[in-house]
Amino acid sequence: MTASAAPRSCTFVGHGGIPLVADVWGGASAPPLVLLHGGGQTRHAWGRTGPRLAALGWRVVAPDLRGHGDSGWSPDGDYGLGLFAEDVRAVVARLGGRPVLVGASLGGLGSLLAAGEPPGAPIRALLLVDVAHRPDPGGFRRIAAFMRGHPDGFADPAEAAAAVSAHLTHRPRPSGSEGMRTNLRRRGDRWVWHWDPRIVDYFESRADPPGMATRLLDAARRADVPVLLVRGGSSDVLREEVAEEFCARVPGARRVEVAGAGHMVVGDRNEHFLDAITPFLDEIV
Repeated sequence: MTASAAPRSCTFVGHGGIPLVADVWGGASAPPLVLLHGGGQTRHAWGRTGPRLAALGWRVVAPDLRGHGDSGWSPDGDYGLGLFAEDVRAVVARLGGRPVLVGASLGGLGSLLAAGEPPGAPIRALLLVDVAHRPDPGGFRRIAAFMRGHPDGFADPAEAAAAVSAHLTHRPRPSGSEGMRTNLRRRGDRWVWHWDPRIVDYFESRADPPGMATRLLDAARRADVPVLLVRGGSSDVLREEVAEEFCARVPGARRVEVAGAGHMVVGDRNEHFLDAITPFLDEIV
């Protein structure tokens, strides 16, 4: 398995029959590892990470979350965290083999609840990427504002790429816009983002509701598996003191920082992210 190997495609059935389209790298007999993207992303966010982890001996599965990418939308517009957790449990149940869960932002929250709330998903370990029990309100609002922007879409992928560059000012602007096509859908003569627009309304009203921090910390403790918290060193969503508090209150949890990365750690510094998590993965094989 080389780092450039193309993925296979498969479809899982999530809670309520929602189809969850996934990319898969690695051999069928390898230990499973699930990559779960953040809100507003797709499985393609892991396009450089999946083949590298497969080359290290993992069977890597990267699904589109419900309401994102090629996966189905919630018919009633419900995008509560509990539904994402149920979807994670469905993926884990089909895979078997106690997979490792690697969840970024929204994917991390769903993974945490799936593992730590009844019925707990049987997993080997949990890696949380720039997410813990409480987001920074300013960073969260910045992401929500980006997702709410351009409701009428774009004339072409290049215009969408320009919008992303204006949002992620710390990244070099890409040389082309072809990669944007995986994050867009055609609607008439316009290109629109791939997600269900109702997701933004749901997220904005539930950024840090009363009791959620306690719920997430309780789930992390009950999961009773090794936990690694990976924080972007320049993140404006997960403050350093919140990451420290999480690790202090969750027995056995540890953390690492990826210098120079913001909230989207993998997209910012994928190689450094892999360097940060590989020792942890080596320990739990």
